[in-house]
Amino acid sequence: MIRRLFWQAVGFGLAAIALCVAIAVVRVGPIDVRGLASRPPGRTAMMLEREREAREQKRYYQESWHWVPLERISATLRRAVLVAEDDKFFTHDGLDWDEIRISAQRNLRAHKIVRGGSTITQQLAKNLWLGSSRTPWRKFEELILAMRLERDLSKRRILELYLNTIEWGEGIYGVDAAARYWFGTGATSLDANQSIRLAAVIINPRVFSPVTPSDRIENRIKMIAERLRRRGAISEDQYRVTLGLPPEAPAPAIDSTLISRPETTPAPAEETSPPPAAPAPGVPDTAAADTSIILR
Repeated sequence: MIRRLFWQAVGFGLAAIALCVAIAVVRVGPIDVRGLASRPPGRTAMMLEREREAREQKRYYQESWHWVPLERISATLRRAVLVAEDDKFFTHDGLDWDEIRISAQRNLRAHKIVRGGSTITQQLAKNLWLGSSRTPWRKFEELILAMRLERDLSKRRILELYLNTIEWGEGIYGVDAAARYWFGTGATSLDANQSIRLAAVIINPRVFSPVTPSDRIENRIKMIAERLRRRGAISEDQYRVTLGLPPEAPAPAIDSTLISRPETTPAPAEETSPPPAAPAPGVPDTAAADTSIILR
């Protein structure tokens, strides 16, 4: 009896999963992923959702969004975001199975969501088309769209789309708008400290501030900065500025007058034979005479 109930439960579970997958395939089928290879997206599902929330709550809402090409985004910002959100981005196929497994184990132990296992590609799919909806088939939609993004777009294009559409505060979308709002500069001019702080708050940019970070964000800033320093992406001075540490003390100058030099003994003067004495007057020079004989 128990065995039969167990297999019935398994059957119902598999049927439910199959149904969710079928619904997800139908829902995301019409989405044009390939078109994003040559054009920027319009307003995203996340933007529309935030606007709708503000309207329902009768709050003022204004969007700031500036598209910038990937090559005009600070290289340190790009590296910091990869370290913070998806360190295996350039090696996985849209899904990081190791991260999914680790996140599932931690969430089960904590009995709540304490760690997300989504890759940058999955986050992009959610931001562009899905929003934060919680339907039984939404995760399957995200997985299908992530695989399609990886199939139809290059990694650089996926990263460019992600950095230009990600939420970075209330009504702040994309790295250029975030750089201008939080630090008064463009995406190109972000320094290492600013870049690391922006990357650290991606986990919840509407709650956390890169300018007045909480203890949790301070820990993330330290983690990102340490990894970047180990990989040679930032210098020791940039690392210390980011963590608020004093500059590294310069090496003490060495007084050259205190350096001992080996004593040298002057070489003895080379001995030379005295010049031959001049012949006395009236005495023939025999050496000259002999030479004249030889020359004949």
